Amino acid sequence: MMQLPDEPNDPDGVRQRAVPRSDPGGPEAPPPLPPRTPVLLARQPRAVWVLLVAILVMYGLSVLLSGSLFQPDAQVLQALGAKDNRLIDAGQYWRLLGAMFLHANLVHIFFNSFALYALGPESERIYGALRFLVLYFLAGIGGSIASYLLSPPPAVGASGAIFGLIGGLGVFYYLNRAILGEFGRAQLQSMIAIAFINLIIGFSSAGVIDNWGHLGGLIAGALAALALAPRLTLDVRFHPPLLVRHAPPWGWGAVVTLFAGLIALAVLLPGAR
Repeated sequence: MMQLPDEPNDPDGVRQRAVPRSDPGGPEAPPPLPPRTPVLLARQPRAVWVLLVAILVMYGLSVLLSGSLFQPDAQVLQALGAKDNRLIDAGQYWRLLGAMFLHANLVHIFFNSFALYALGPESERIYGALRFLVLYFLAGIGGSIASYLLSPPPAVGASGAIFGLIGGLGVFYYLNRAILGEFGRAQLQSMIAIAFINLIIGFSSAGVIDNWGHLGGLIAGALAALALAPRLTLDVRFHPPLLVRHAPPWGWGAVVTLFAGLIALAVLLPGAR
């Protein structure tokens, strides 16, 4: 975020071809291939492109209302839903969501759009469309709430949600680092480095970048990912071994609890002054 001046039945799963191992001398035949077995990657991502279009449309609207391509007017952004602590205190909690679709200037939307373009498709392939959207919005709301509680200036931007995607990918690769081997460990290190570098850049640009929004989005995204991230296992009863994706049975309950906790923070605690 940037501060302003003053699952369906088969959630996008793809089946991996495998055949049961045959052992004529064995006492028991292996089980048949389970139907709709989800693996690592889902079908081609679509939700991320909808989010990108929505962000670009909202920037275009703010440009038209402001008459400036490079920097929309702060009053226009406030009217469209910027995070404003005084207005949220007055009951306009929808701004915690609305701020995610607004951007302060052309450079701001360029970098956030590029980051969503770079991280979004991989996240959606791994999580599936529904879980990806839940992760994205929980992280964005978490970033907005952290900004509301800890940062007084008005702010806009999708970067809290994007930091949440970094956290979501990091958690996925951490949970599956053993089965993904060196690739998984390298990806985990990459996510840690990306988060660390961007947080350092943010905290070195105090007064311009909403660092609490970034950190809140990262934490909320990581917590949501602990509940939503698929756990990968190999079913060696088949040849080649079948890569199977499992979801924890408590995942959606934990997501609802996280969302309720975030909303309680916003409703019960006053915004920073």
